[in-house]
Amino acid sequence: MTDRLAPPEAEAWFLAHGLPYFVDPIREKVGHRLSRPRLLLVALVGLAVAVPAGIAAGWWLGLPSVGIATGVTVLLLVAALYAARALRADLIAGWALRRTFASLGLLFPLATRALPMLLLFVTFLFINTEVWMVASSLDGGVLWGAVMLFAAMACGFLVVRLVEELDQLDDEVGRAELGPRADVVGLQKANLVLVLLITQAVQVLLLALAVFGFFLVFGAVAMKDEVVEAWIGVPPTYPWGVGPVSRELVQVSTFLAGFSGLYFAVYAVTDQHYRRQFFSEVLGELEQALRVRVGYLLDRD
Repeated sequence: MTDRLAPPEAEAWFLAHGLPYFVDPIREKVGHRLSRPRLLLVALVGLAVAVPAGIAAGWWLGLPSVGIATGVTVLLLVAALYAARALRADLIAGWALRRTFASLGLLFPLATRALPMLLLFVTFLFINTEVWMVASSLDGGVLWGAVMLFAAMACGFLVVRLVEELDQLDDEVGRAELGPRADVVGLQKANLVLVLLITQAVQVLLLALAVFGFFLVFGAVAMKDEVVEAWIGVPPTYPWGVGPVSRELVQVSTFLAGFSGLYFAVYAVTDQHYRRQFFSEVLGELEQALRVRVGYLLDRD
């Protein structure tokens, strides 16, 4: 495909590749929907839904932490729904997910390089008395809060590194044709960062789920009820009345999988071999997007 397209064709190309903020009319609408009055209204609607939901959950289960976690989760869901529809984040997420599952082969080198040392370390935590005592004693709200904290930290690491990579790429594309106008800033830059963030976050999530499944299987086979009882002081509980997966095993596996996801995120942005593979694949497509943008801007002048 040539990089120089007529404006209508370029706009259709941007939408098909998860870059709605590169289309001028859409970016203007999104900018209006990100105004302070609109965001304040969304926040008030979110609180109006999240607070009763959190109070109800905390009262029903008798655990204030569950109520807080439920309220925060509902608030995030409201924000996600607004972003998906009003801010057209559904187009960004849709393309990023399709791109991720089309390049699952990148997971294998990451897994083979990161998993051995991680599993060696985390397996020792898994058979550690203190980890079982701490993780099994957490109620659902606190455990979910810990997982969200790990996720937030992982996203922070990814965003910082991805912005650096984009700035480097942006400096190389379009300078000759547009000069300073070639710089990708504001919502367009946020669009590119979101594409990369979702793509890499899904890979990290899949690897964390693999660790979660590994510990469920390993724990069901290797951890006897007598050992677990000696560690946590009470017999393990089985939500469905039968084994082999106890509530305590699920909680420990969830906690360690969350920690593993954070580890994967840090590893993904620091390992040179993986970054070459990942960015050569994805940034190659984003470089094409920037070149299409250059032609789009020139044609609109």
